[in-house]
Amino acid sequence: MAVMVAYLANFGIPRSGEVLRAVTLSTYGKVPFEKGFGTIISERVADLLILMFIVGVALIFQTDDLLAYLQNQNINPLITLFIFLGLVGIIILGLNIIRRSNWLPFQKLKSIARGLLEGMKSILKMEQKWAFIFHTVLIWGLYLIMFFVIKFSIPETVDTPLGIIMAAFVVGSFAVSATNGGIGVYPLAVGGILMFFGIQDHAAEAFGWIAWTTQTAVVLLFGGLSFILLPLLNNKK
Repeated sequence: MAVMVAYLANFGIPRSGEVLRAVTLSTYGKVPFEKGFGTIISERVADLLILMFIVGVALIFQTDDLLAYLQNQNINPLITLFIFLGLVGIIILGLNIIRRSNWLPFQKLKSIARGLLEGMKSILKMEQKWAFIFHTVLIWGLYLIMFFVIKFSIPETVDTPLGIIMAAFVVGSFAVSATNGGIGVYPLAVGGILMFFGIQDHAAEAFGWIAWTTQTAVVLLFGGLSFILLPLLNNKK
C-alpha cells in the first residue's frame, strides 16, 4: 500500500512518492525515516543499474538508428556524457566539503546521510538479498514483457523487433522519471521513438497511449484504494 500511495503521489509532484513512502513506513511500520528512505534509495540504485543494462542492450540492437536519432535531435552523446561526469564531480566535491565541515547545518546533513548510507548498505546485509535481487530483475522483466505484449494489440506493430520495443521502453522509463507520472509526455515520447523507427504515426501514438493509460489506471485504482485503506486498517496506530 505504501508503494502504491507513493506512485499516486508522483502524479502530483515528481519523486515526492519516495518521501511519502518513507513517511508511511515510519508512521505505520515504525521504521525510522532515514533508514526507510535509505532503503528506498537503494532500490532506486538497483533500478538505475537495471535500466542502464537495458539501455546498453537497446544500443547494441539499434546502435545505428539511435545515433541517427540523436543526430537529428542535435544531441551529442559525448557532450551529454561529459556533462554527466561533470555533475558527478561537483556532487563528489560538495560531499567532501560537507564531510570536512563542522558547521551545524552540515552536521545535521551528515547525520541524515549516515542514516541513508546505512539503509543503502542494507542490500548487502539483508538476510534475503538474493531474493531482493531476483525480485528486482523480475519486476523489470515483467515491465518489459508488458511493453512486448502491447505490440500484439496493434496490427502495425505486431512484427516490431524486440530492439525497437526496448528503445521505446527506455524512452518511456525516462519520461516517467522526469515528469508527473509521464502525464502529457509518456505517450508522445514512446510514439515519437516508434515513428522514428518507421512505425506509422497513428499506430505509434496508439502504442504510447495504451502503455500509459493502462499503467495510469492501475496506479489510480490501487493507489486510491491504498490511500483510503491505510489509515482504516491501521487506525490503532
